[in-house]
Order: sequence, then C-alpha cells, then structure tokens
Amino acid sequence: MLMLDVPPLWEPALLKPLHLLTLKAVVRSESFALAARDLGYTASAISQQISALEKETGLVLFEREAHGIRPTAAAHRLVDLSTHVLAAMDDLDHQVQELATGATGRLRLGSFPTADVRLVPAALSALVETHPRAQIQLEEAEPEELITALSHGDLDVALVYEYGLSPRQWPAGLTRHHLLREDLVLLRARGSGLGAQLPQLSSARWITSREDTAGARSFVRLCAAAGFEAAVAFRSNNYAVVRELVSAGLGVAVVPALGHLPSEGVEATRLTQRSAHRQVMALHRSENSNPLLPAVLSCLRRAVPSGEPYLHPARSD
Repeated sequence: MLMLDVPPLWEPALLKPLHLLTLKAVVRSESFALAARDLGYTASAISQQISALEKETGLVLFEREAHGIRPTAAAHRLVDLSTHVLAAMDDLDHQVQELATGATGRLRLGSFPTADVRLVPAALSALVETHPRAQIQLEEAEPEELITALSHGDLDVALVYEYGLSPRQWPAGLTRHHLLREDLVLLRARGSGLGAQLPQLSSARWITSREDTAGARSFVRLCAAAGFEAAVAFRSNNYAVVRELVSAGLGVAVVPALGHLPSEGVEATRLTQRSAHRQVMALHRSENSNPLLPAVLSCLRRAVPSGEPYLHPARSD
C-alpha cells in the first residue's frame, strides 16, 4: 500500500490561558491601553499577545481602526467558549497552591504502640485542626518495620525509639528529629518490700519484652552491668499487661517512661544507671518535600507531655 506523507489541512492550536485572559480583558475594554492597565502590562505586550492568539487560532479577532479597535464576532465567541476553561484553570491553580502549602495533600505517619497512646492522638488532633482537608494516615508497627517502610517510600514520617544500651544503625538518607528522652523505670508491686536498685533484685522474678527486641537487649545489658543475669518469667510487648502482672505480684519489670502509667498497685522508681534511657525521635527521608512535614513535626513536638516525671522533652532542632 502506498502511504503518502500529507500534512493535515488544520492542526489544533494549543491555546495559552494567558492569551485567553488577555483577549477577555481587551474585548471588555475595547482598548489595548485599558486592558494593559488592568492586567499590569504595556500596550505593546497586549498587542503582541493578541497577534500571537490570532496566529494560533487563524482567526481575526479585532478590526484595527484609526482611532481604536473593534472586537469581531469571532472574538466574542472565543471569549464565551473560554469562560469555563479559564474558570477551571483558576480552580486548578488554587488547588495546586493549596497542595503546595499543605492545606490539602496526604501524610502517612508510622508509629510504635506506646507513642500511639501518649503522643500521636494530641499531635494528629492539632494537625487536623490546622489542616482539616489534608488526608492523614496512621500505621502502627515496631521501629524496624517502620524504618524499612520509610526507606521504601511507604511512609512520610516514622516515630521510632533508640535505647541508650541498644543503639541503632541508621540507614543513609534519613533525617532525625529528637522529640524526647524517657527514663527507664523500675516497677514493683506496692508493698512488696523489694529493693529499688537493680543489684538488690538479682534473685527476683522478672517481666520483660519479647526476645530479640531492643527493649529486651537493653534489659539484659542493664542487668549485666548490675552483676547478674535476670530470671525472666513472663514476656510481653504490651506495657499494660506488664503493669498488671507487676501489680499482681508476679514479678518486677523495667519499662520506658511512655509505657508507665501511675497505678495504685505499682511502685515506680527511676533507674539511675548510665544510659538507662530511651530516645524518641521522628524520622523522614531527607529528600522528602511533602509540605505537611513541617506541620506534623511541630505538632509532634507540642504533643510531648511537659512537667511529667521521667519524661524530658528535647530542645527544638
């Protein structure tokens, strides 16, 4: 089959919104000079834009007269046809501005369980109040999972922790914002008569977190520094469960401050050993340009309880 490369008789014009806005102003005022004043251009610039639009469309839009210009029927029709397009463009511009400033958009936050209880509700409440149309998503997991999700781009911000006696290796490309330092707190059943220092509890029955967790590793190293290996009877990552077991007299425990809530049946004492603490921080990818990032970081800092024992808010980065 013979194929002929014949140019089309007419190609659709890619009209510029600026030219259509200029046309609307000139048709309304019937003057290049008045339209230039209204739009903040020179009369020469307005004339050039109209000439470009006539070339793009192949239409004669104005009759040039000795003392002025007169819009043609094509000009009036083109203004009518462009009204909805320009309104849609104006709406698009507004939506883009809101997206750029974080008024709308999406933020995906990951957090560990104790922060979900003590920090996240207040932070998200403040964020939603200032950004009511933003889409906020929350995922709960342990720090190792959150760091992986963050590095893969599945989260925007991750709340994680680091024990003083179990430091982490941080992946490249992440920015850290310290939020608070938690003391580690020794829990004993009230009235048990047990000592308040680790060396006095070498023969006690212990309750701690699941094996191979940062909390469990920190606990083993604390006990080793105190000169003994703890006899662990119960394990749970749920600090409410740990607290109830302690209250029932089933053992003693060491928990981070966010995991401790005052209870009538439990006596709490801050551990004074060096590195007996946990740091809580917010992470994000260094190249993440989500406009909601500054807002959520500010809300997280303000959500850190102040004036509470065992909790020490970090200074602003």
